[in-house]
Amino acid sequence: MTDSILSKAATMEIPINSNGDTRTAEDDSLEQGAQIGGSLDEIVGTLPVAMDLQQVMVSGPNLNETSIVSGGYGGAAEGIIPTSSIKAPSMHHSNSNPMMSEEATRGVAVEKFDSVKKWSINTYKCTKQMFSERFGRGTKTVDMELEAQIDVLRETKLKYECILRLARDLTNHFYNMVQTQQALGDTFADLSQKSPELQDEFGYNAETQRLLCKNGETLLGAINFFVSSINTLVNKTMEDTLMTIKMYENARLEFDAYRTDLEELSAGPRDAAAMMRIEIAQQQYQIQKDKYDRLRSDVTIKLKFLDENKVKVMHKQLLLFHNAISAYFAGNQQQLEQTLRQFNVKLKPPGSDKPSWLEEQ
Repeated sequence: MTDSILSKAATMEIPINSNGDTRTAEDDSLEQGAQIGGSLDEIVGTLPVAMDLQQVMVSGPNLNETSIVSGGYGGAAEGIIPTSSIKAPSMHHSNSNPMMSEEATRGVAVEKFDSVKKWSINTYKCTKQMFSERFGRGTKTVDMELEAQIDVLRETKLKYECILRLARDLTNHFYNMVQTQQALGDTFADLSQKSPELQDEFGYNAETQRLLCKNGETLLGAINFFVSSINTLVNKTMEDTLMTIKMYENARLEFDAYRTDLEELSAGPRDAAAMMRIEIAQQQYQIQKDKYDRLRSDVTIKLKFLDENKVKVMHKQLLLFHNAISAYFAGNQQQLEQTLRQFNVKLKPPGSDKPSWLEEQ
C-alpha cells in the first residue's frame, strides 16, 4: 500500500490556485493519505517524496534552464525542447518622441497652408485687377518711354527671327547645291577617263565644279557662322531680356492690384479693424512697389545693353555676310578666304562631322 501511495504521490498534478500560488506537495500527500485511510507511518513515509516535489517547485532550476516535455512525464528524449531557445519578443521602445514628430508635422502643414493662402489671395487680387483693366474699370501704371522700348524690341525680334529662318533656308539650299556640284565634278572626272575623245572638255568642267565646290564649302562656313550668331542674339540675348520684361509686367500687375486694394480700404470707414487692415495693405503695397521699381530698373538696363550688343553683333555679321557672298559670286577665292580670316571664322575639315571610330564603338 505504501508503494501505491508513493506512485500516486509521484504522478499527481500540482494544482495552482486563483492567485497563481502553488499548493504544497505536503498538503496534497496528507490529504491523499487521509482519503486512503493509511496509518500515520505510511503518511510519514510519503513526506520525503512530497518534500522533494515542494523543493523543486520552490527552489527549482531557472526557467531558462528547464525543458518542455512534449510527450508527457517520462517521454522520449527527442521530445524535449530547451526553453532557453524560446525568446520573448523584444519590448524596446522607440527613442523618438511622438510629440516632437507631431509638432514638426503640424508646423510643416501650417507653413504650407500659409503659403497656399498667400498665393490664393495674391492670385485673386491680380485676377481682379487684370479683368478691371481689360474692361476699362481699373487704372494701370504705365511708363510710356519704357513701354515704347519694349514694343520696339518685340517687333525687332520678329524681324530677326525672319532673317534667321531665311538664312537657314539659304544654308540648306546652298548645301544641296554644293553637294550636287561635287557629284557633278566626280561624274565629269570619271567620264574624262572613259571618253578619250572628250577628255579635255570633261576635265575642264570637272576642275571647275571642284573649284566651285571648294569655294561653296568656304561660303557655307561663313553663312553658318552668320546663322549661329543671329540665333544666339535672338534666342538667348533677346529672349533673356524678354523674360525680365515678363517678370516686370507681372510685378506691375501685382503692384496695381495692391495699390487698388489700398485705395479701396482708404476710402472706407476708419474704425480700429479698418485701420489695422489699412496698415497691412500699406505694408504689402510698399513691398510690391519696391519689387516693381527694381524690375523696371533691370529692364531699362537690359534694354540698353541689348541695343548696344545688337548693333555690335549685327555690324560684324552683316559685313561678313556681304563680303563672303560678293567674293563667292565674283569668283574671287582669295578674297573669300581672306574674309573668313578677317572675322576669325574657322572651317571644319572634311569629315569632321563624322564620329570617330572610338565613338562608334
